[in-house]
Amino acid sequence: MTPALGTPALQAQGLTVRYGTTTAVHDLDLSIRRGETVALLGTNGAGKSSTVNAALGLFRPAAGTVEVMGRSPLEAVRSGGVGAMLQHGGLPSETRVGEVLRLVAGRYADPWPLADLVTTTGIDGLLGRRTEQLSGGQRQRVLLALALAGTPPLLVLDEPTSAMDVEARQAFWTTMRALADRGHTVVFATHHLAEADAVADRVVVVDGGRVVADGSSAQIKSRIAGRTVRFTCTDHAGLDRLPGVTAVRDTGDLVELATTDAEATLRALLTTRDRLPDLEVAGASLEQAFLTLTGGTR
Repeated sequence: MTPALGTPALQAQGLTVRYGTTTAVHDLDLSIRRGETVALLGTNGAGKSSTVNAALGLFRPAAGTVEVMGRSPLEAVRSGGVGAMLQHGGLPSETRVGEVLRLVAGRYADPWPLADLVTTTGIDGLLGRRTEQLSGGQRQRVLLALALAGTPPLLVLDEPTSAMDVEARQAFWTTMRALADRGHTVVFATHHLAEADAVADRVVVVDGGRVVADGSSAQIKSRIAGRTVRFTCTDHAGLDRLPGVTAVRDTGDLVELATTDAEATLRALLTTRDRLPDLEVAGASLEQAFLTLTGGTR
């Protein structure tokens, strides 16, 4: 049965997940439209991975419902409607990449054409390589190819770039943007806030098993009052006592002041300092908004 055109890619209503006496997700509501790229943010234990696992049908929720493309999660997974790349996903040993890819693709009635899949995921040259010989970044790319083998309209990723270096991460997100342009829905849980800021159409912040913020990156950041003043400085004395300053962070000679009144802060700085090298005034970052919304540290 083909889902109606307006059916959400992912719909959770009143989702509650428990592990024994611990509630990991509490009465969570979430609706993700088709074609969106959505980042799930949260501290360790916030409920991100539990939400992802429930969406993949890996366990039955204690309460509430989850639908994927208008179907139960298990039905969606079996039909190839959803592809998953989990944080601790593994590859069979003593086999070659091409063998695993062909085996998985053979499960689907309409698999992604192998040559295009290999090009799209950037695993050219790896088909003949044994799985245990893959680097961390190569392994993640092969796992992505396996997740896409059934041409799923929904792709669910849990910390997808955790084993990648900077170059591999950039290449990975270039692939994700191309998939989004093709109409795929991408949902990813991550600790890399810069990636969420740069890639996601929408950011969902989860804390204590509940959604505490939901919107574009700009909308999330706009919820946090104040601005950031950055400049190069070797003398940090008295910066925390300047008008409007709520926090001071320094990394070597670069100082960052969080302030509720950037104008007053700058006036005070200019009365005591001749120069403010490399001065920059910016709105709240996604990291600052995240820390404020979750009330803690990452």
